[in-house]
Amino acid sequence: MKLPHDPSQTAQRIKVGMIGLAAVVLLVGLASAIIGSANRERPVATAGTAQPDVVANMGVSNLVDPAGAGEPLAEMGVAPSANSQAPAQ
Repeated sequence: MKLPHDPSQTAQRIKVGMIGLAAVVLLVGLASAIIGSANRERPVATAGTAQPDVVANMGVSNLVDPAGAGEPLAEMGVAPSANSQAPAQ
């Protein structure tokens, strides 16, 4: 038992489908724009967190040792120093 074909009902279904498709594309574009703008923002510096420029300067100052030792493991006492002439007893 087949129902008669109604052209107005077919046109209405096509319109509803196209509006639904446009709504989905619009929502995806809006979400992409929001997420993209959130990724481009500079992170907020909160109190108590490490500042990148300060940490970078600390790392550089630790690498440049005025005494010329430059052996952080030896300074912590974990490994012997290569500059030591006699072992400490």
